[in-house]
Amino acid sequence: MTSSHTAAPLGLRARKKQQTRQNISNTATRLFLDRGYDNVTIAEIAEAAEVAKMTVTNYFPRKEDLVLDIREAFVSGPADTVRGRAAGESALTALRRAYLEAIARKDAVLAGFSGPDFAALLVGSPALVARLREFHEDRERLLAEALAEETAAATDDFTARVAAAVLGGVHRTLFEEVLRRTAAGESNDSIAAALTEHAAAAFDMLEPALGGYAVRES
Repeated sequence: MTSSHTAAPLGLRARKKQQTRQNISNTATRLFLDRGYDNVTIAEIAEAAEVAKMTVTNYFPRKEDLVLDIREAFVSGPADTVRGRAAGESALTALRRAYLEAIARKDAVLAGFSGPDFAALLVGSPALVARLREFHEDRERLLAEALAEETAAATDDFTARVAAAVLGGVHRTLFEEVLRRTAAGESNDSIAAALTEHAAAAFDMLEPALGGYAVRES
C-alpha cells in the first residue's frame, strides 16, 4: 500500500532513491501476497529485489513498513484537513467532507481500499494489525495537536485530545470496516455505498458535541 499523492519534481539522485524504495516495497508486497507475511524474510526480499539486505533495512527499518509504506500520508491526513479547512467550516465538517471525498475516489491510504488479497494480508497478520494501530494512534495525536493549535489552546489541551480521540475513533472504525468488507470479497462500489451511509451516520452522531468546535473564523 503506497501513497499516490503528488510531489514536486525530484532530482536524479532522489529519483533513483525513490525508485529503489518502490522496487523494494513492490517486491516485498508480491512475496508477502504469494507466501504470507510471516513466511518471507528480509534476506529473501533483498535477493528478489537485487539489493543488499542492508539496503532494505535502510529504507524500511521495520518489516511491517514494507507492506504499510503509507505512514506519512496516513498519519498527517486529518490534521492537514483541519489546518486547511475553509472559513466558517468546523473541524468536524472539514473531516466529514474529506472522508466522503476519499470514499468517493476509493482512496487506498485514507479510506483503506486496497483489493481483497492485500486486505486479507493486512487483517491476517497480528504484526500488521498492530502496526496499523500505531498509525491510528499517531494520527490521533497529530490531530489533537492541530485542533489545539487551531483553537489557540495549549498543546496538551484536554478538549482537543478528547475531540481527536472521538474523531480518530470514527476514522479508525470506518477504515477497519473497509478492510473487513474488502477481505470478505465485497466489491469496491458496494463498499463505497455502504461506507458513505456509515460515515454520514457516524459524523451525524458527533454533530451535537463538535458541530461548533474549531470553526475557522471568516
